[in-house]
Amino acid sequence: MNTPNAAAAANAALKPAISFFERYLTIWVALCIIAGIALGQVFPGAFQSIGRMEYAQVNLPVGLLIWVMIVPMLVKVDFRSLHEVRQHIKGIGVTLVVNWLVKPFSMALLGWLFIKHVFAPLLPAAQLDSYVAGLILLAAAPCTAMVFVWSRLTGGDPLFTLSQVALNDSIMVVAFAPLVGLLLGISAITVPWATLLTSVVLYIVIPVMLAQLLRKLLLANGQTAFDAIMAKIGPWSITALLATLILLFAFQGRAIIEQPLVIFLLAVPILIQVFFNAALAYGLNRAVGEKHNIACPSALIGASNFFELAVATAIGLFGFHSGAALATVVGVLIEVPVMLLVVRIVNRSKDWYECA
Repeated sequence: MNTPNAAAAANAALKPAISFFERYLTIWVALCIIAGIALGQVFPGAFQSIGRMEYAQVNLPVGLLIWVMIVPMLVKVDFRSLHEVRQHIKGIGVTLVVNWLVKPFSMALLGWLFIKHVFAPLLPAAQLDSYVAGLILLAAAPCTAMVFVWSRLTGGDPLFTLSQVALNDSIMVVAFAPLVGLLLGISAITVPWATLLTSVVLYIVIPVMLAQLLRKLLLANGQTAFDAIMAKIGPWSITALLATLILLFAFQGRAIIEQPLVIFLLAVPILIQVFFNAALAYGLNRAVGEKHNIACPSALIGASNFFELAVATAIGLFGFHSGAALATVVGVLIEVPVMLLVVRIVNRSKDWYECA
């Protein structure tokens, strides 16, 4: 049985629908792309100096920004909600199958098909493997933060949303590195295991531990105080993401100016992936008899990505200048408008869903 405290905490986590800043994230991303490209051309020496600020192959400014991105999102996750999984075991089963057995492998297939074959003559030959790697990284980590927003917009069950995020994050701690390593190996891409494992520790394990400690400290002052603090630090994540994008595009600028078609071509497999996984999860939930307010968050977490982690890992594994970093940034660019479209589709199809 759901406890009142658990329900209150879940509803508090999902309370904001979508802010003005989040709704127009694609515009801010586009502006950061323009700013990054321009600044990189005007001040190349300054950005080269930033690029050299590394320790153990980790860029320190970017590493700090990644933590600022990820930690506020993970503070929202209550791992105690994992016991709620048993309330909707079929919906959780669909979520796990789509996120861990379908999504990463289908993206590897789409990357191989489109990047290595269909679009290969139009892309830089030296970056093909790197582009595929970026797409794999994008698909290998289920969404952690924005799925709360998408679920709220569809009237999704708050406890189910919270429990599936907590479960996915728990799995991600141990499964992200092996899964990425497997798929990169299948795609014939050399796996830098030391760097990959370092990325997992830096961008998953440590942030999860810090976030849960911070969550405990904040909740000691009560739920109201916790909500007030989260409202203040919530925007830090997107602000840090946009700052990271400026740095990325300052380094990627010349390649983008010379070949803007790359952005469009990389978006094609990402878009196919989003709609395929959303439709699959939505349909499977209907087939197993789950309610619409369970199917919606299940479909949305299957369609969206933990792009902050993907960007961080791509930079750590392949560097600022890599096609992998660029591919993950394309995922950021199209995430919000595409997910808003998915939200509209599942909302408008509610009558169809419930007539089964």
